[in-house]
Amino acid sequence: MNAYTLGDVARICGVSRRRLRYWERTALLQPTLEIDREPAFDFSDLVSVRSIVGLLDEGVPLRRIRLGVERIRARVPECDPLPALRPGTRSGCVVVRHEGVLMEPEGQLVLDLSPSSAGVAPFERRSFEPGSPEARSVAVEWFERACELDVDGASVEAAIEAYRAAIEADPTYADAHCNLGSVYFGRGRPDRARESFLRAVELEPGHVEANLNLGALLEEDGRNEQALRHYRSALECNPLHPDVHVSLALLYEKLSLPRTGRAHWRRYLQLDPRGVWAAAARQRLAPH
Repeated sequence: MNAYTLGDVARICGVSRRRLRYWERTALLQPTLEIDREPAFDFSDLVSVRSIVGLLDEGVPLRRIRLGVERIRARVPECDPLPALRPGTRSGCVVVRHEGVLMEPEGQLVLDLSPSSAGVAPFERRSFEPGSPEARSVAVEWFERACELDVDGASVEAAIEAYRAAIEADPTYADAHCNLGSVYFGRGRPDRARESFLRAVELEPGHVEANLNLGALLEEDGRNEQALRHYRSALECNPLHPDVHVSLALLYEKLSLPRTGRAHWRRYLQLDPRGVWAAAARQRLAPH
């Protein structure tokens, strides 16, 4: 949990080893650990890599990221710049969040504007031949429709039917099984929810949401060791998921392992310092 190899980071963040070596060699990344005389990464480095990849995906050029990091390191040395960088309102530019405000690397403050969510276009229902190459496409359409219905509490039964239609079109659709389980749980049907989560995990052992939800159900039943196994499976698949660390922190506290729990509270704050659990995390980490 404390050190990640180059291969670990490449797998988790979906970036090539060659690119990671280049970023490390040119000091964009500055890992302080070693494994077998090779540079190794701690959790904060992992968050930094994820930030770089996210900015590149948003169309920010690497030279802009590098320039922003250099200026922030010089201007605000106490700020770890990479996890704090965000795409700017101007194309190809970056801003940094520091002490609750956004500013450009040169120091100018900027407004914190959140983009509005875009709507999902409707689709027409189509017939298909079960098992045909078209089946997955139809399953995705039903799944997206179910997600729309899932938002409206008055449309829950319709959402259930849409998720079932997605599963009928493609029985291997793990996301559909997981979401269906969440709807069942919300309707007070934990047995049906457990069946759906188990099926999702059978189809995709590293499914983060299914493992988290199944772990929560097991924890409610007092089966803490089984819950812990599922939380750890979720962690192994995605150590950058804030909810994974919250679930592990709370369960470790329940198991009278507060020190291990605090490690996950620290990870959570690194990932989501303004999240819904941030105040609870800081309270638990405060010296007594």
